[in-house]
Amino acid sequence: MRKEIFAEIEAIQEMQSALYSKDFLLTWEKSDDDLSMILRVAGVLKQMRDNNISPRVFDTGLAVSNFRDKSTRTRFSFASACNLLGLAVQDLDEEKSQISHGETVRETAAMISFLSYFIGIRDDIFLGEGNRYMREVAASLDESHREGILPLRPGVINLQCDMDHPTQSMADLMNLKQVYGSLEALQGKKIVMSWAYSPSYGKPLSVPQGIIALMTRFGMDVHLAYPEGYDLIPDIVEKAKEHASKSGGGFHVSHSMEESMKDADIVYPKSWAPYHIMQKRTELLKQGDVEALKDLERECLAENAKNIHWEYDQPLRAVTRQGDALYMHCLPADISGVSCPRGEVSARVFELARLDTYREAGYKPYIIAAMMFCQRFNAPAKVLNTIMKHNKARISHV
Repeated sequence: MRKEIFAEIEAIQEMQSALYSKDFLLTWEKSDDDLSMILRVAGVLKQMRDNNISPRVFDTGLAVSNFRDKSTRTRFSFASACNLLGLAVQDLDEEKSQISHGETVRETAAMISFLSYFIGIRDDIFLGEGNRYMREVAASLDESHREGILPLRPGVINLQCDMDHPTQSMADLMNLKQVYGSLEALQGKKIVMSWAYSPSYGKPLSVPQGIIALMTRFGMDVHLAYPEGYDLIPDIVEKAKEHASKSGGGFHVSHSMEESMKDADIVYPKSWAPYHIMQKRTELLKQGDVEALKDLERECLAENAKNIHWEYDQPLRAVTRQGDALYMHCLPADISGVSCPRGEVSARVFELARLDTYREAGYKPYIIAAMMFCQRFNAPAKVLNTIMKHNKARISHV
């Protein structure tokens, strides 16, 4: 196994990327080489841990997690990734900070960063605001580092915004690479990113947008399916089309779940709120119009209910490739008869894929760790080689 790890590190040595000292905010801002580097480094870090080799490269230092929305998998994946590399994690609770008393974004960014290496941010509630907020944090860090206030400039990692969920889509890509053996093997594979019914509203657009924008870059035949009116951000849909054209893959939009699922290799049934609804919701949230928000929720839930048949079940699974397409989900899924009366997926079908979704989620800590590793080290292969030569045990067996 050590030979395999050294072989992977040698492959990384030959790669070119521009990840050093750069934030990771959107996958489409990164080159194909950048993304391939992240996947390879993540794979090496996973192999190291699997073989009881400690990849701790930090003796001291802090990573700050700022979750402005709820999270289980990504929150713990970020903490696990930081711990894997040797960093302590501090949650920024805005209600317990001076932010609740009017502290500005620029001030907060500087105050939490004196001995910090990374800031992970989730901000997906306000359409048009989450990614902008991350860039405002980044701009403040640039200024404070340039002026000598911060000894080093922390890297910013997007843990989900209104536009993209890069740690999720990259973990999904790593999962597909593992399932099919290589990135090259994904060429021509049909993946269906489909809207599915949910008894709730206001779910972010970032997961479907992240999937269509990333998987089209690797030659996959991407099918986006949703009921009329449940559009995504138009600019990101255009990016998916451009990526498919460049990679030799495909990109198709359908308003039939049944048609899109035919002969699919991979399916990703996931609910999201319509683009125009999220625009309206953002304005009402900014205005603090509680009654109007309640009216909008009732309206949206009624619209969702018209599409209650958009559920991934056994008859739909049966029309996929050999009746056994790989089921993917960012979790938690709305499971009919389990977490809700009717939802995105039937209980029977989800149970068949449940452990597969856990494996899928298990790649996220390594993806986040790789994003941080490549941001901090200009020569990641050299550092990985040093770790291997030191061969420090992660767990000492006394």
